[in-house]
Amino acid sequence: MDTGGNSLPSQSCPDGAKRRVCYYYDRAIASVDYGEHHAMIPRRVDMAHALIRSYGLLRDMDRLRTRPATAEEISGFHDGGYVGLLQDVTSEGFKAGGEMTHRAKGFNVGEVSEDHVSIDNPPFAGLWDYCQRYAGGSLAAARALASEEVDIAINWSGGMHHACHKTASGFCYVNDIVIAIMELLRHFRRVLYVDIDVHHGDGVETAFIDSNRVMTVSFHQRTKDFFPKERGFVSHVGVGKGQYRAVNVPMNKGMNDEAYHGMFKPIMSKVMDVFKPEAIVMQCGGDSLSGDRLGHLNLSIAGHAQCVSFMRSFGTPLLLLGGGGYTINHVAACWCYETAVAIGKEINDDIPVHCYDMYYESQGYKLHYPVDKKLKNNNTDSYMAQTKSTVLQNLSELEAAPSVQFKDPAGGSIDTEALFYKASPREDDDPMERLHRRCGEMEERRFFTEVGKRQLDDR
Repeated sequence: MDTGGNSLPSQSCPDGAKRRVCYYYDRAIASVDYGEHHAMIPRRVDMAHALIRSYGLLRDMDRLRTRPATAEEISGFHDGGYVGLLQDVTSEGFKAGGEMTHRAKGFNVGEVSEDHVSIDNPPFAGLWDYCQRYAGGSLAAARALASEEVDIAINWSGGMHHACHKTASGFCYVNDIVIAIMELLRHFRRVLYVDIDVHHGDGVETAFIDSNRVMTVSFHQRTKDFFPKERGFVSHVGVGKGQYRAVNVPMNKGMNDEAYHGMFKPIMSKVMDVFKPEAIVMQCGGDSLSGDRLGHLNLSIAGHAQCVSFMRSFGTPLLLLGGGGYTINHVAACWCYETAVAIGKEINDDIPVHCYDMYYESQGYKLHYPVDKKLKNNNTDSYMAQTKSTVLQNLSELEAAPSVQFKDPAGGSIDTEALFYKASPREDDDPMERLHRRCGEMEERRFFTEVGKRQLDDR
């Protein structure tokens, strides 16, 4: 199934149909700092937002109110002791040593990684507030879908797929995806999770490993010692009632657009056919893009977005989340483009002048940048054929299983008045935009001053 909808297709959106889209953005996330040398830079979300604003896409979406998740909502999935640690830990208290340090390391916060140098999950300033904010965004997006007021909901600050029930993992502290899916299950009988991050979506898979109401599908790099180790093999298919509802598509380095889609589209078509989800959650990690600092796949922005477009074409309520992505200009450009895809709108390849435009100099101030043509695709035809065949066979086992009857969820009504802004928030008071305007005004004054001086000198 490659098309759908009822309006003219465009290059970015083959099905062409307009969708009702809502969008979550929390300005406070831009100031979060994992540390000077850490790969995770939350400001990439602000960069994506600035591009989305500059392309004029905000007026095509409803805006979700900013509301941090509560401790109770987060504890709906996470261990109470772990949530307490996230609330209590500070960078100063951790550095002081003693009970706080011991307690934090017990939950894998502040623990030195296997390289004996870096700390994946540092106890930085404002950690709990950060967790509340990105988790609140995913909860709001899930509730927006459940309200039936929108078809697609977006939270690029979410997608922290490695966080576990009682530990931090892989730069992730609170698993907003699991929390959002749990909310969706209050309103929908079956929820599909799709992960196109370069890393396996282990935290989400584990949370629903024995569930017959959630199917998890992860497309990821699976090479020796690549994080997370020993996870995401084709043979990992779920347990108990969840058997064959965990789908894993491991890939070698260098996977390009054509080869990726040759796996993604037939597998996801089969998934949609046999599982028949009533809602879809899609983690759009940008570390599967070519040129990522940590990943070694070779997708273009257009290729990455084709996966979003394909899932959009089914017309099922769709929640789009961020995730990984460590070459921040690439990630921001990708999420901006995928926002346009969600809306069903073509945007120009030229990056508009805005507060972060200097970050795109390396890609010629273009939204789309060329992939690495020197990177070899180690996914042979035989490897891909075997992997696809095994995955499709596993899905056939699910198709042959007796259908499961579900009671209609009793999630209750959604207070849409509290969920959506009646009028979109002001954007002209954004600090980065104000700084950009101020610098522009100063440059303009210097320019005209210089012109005036030259004119006087010429007399």
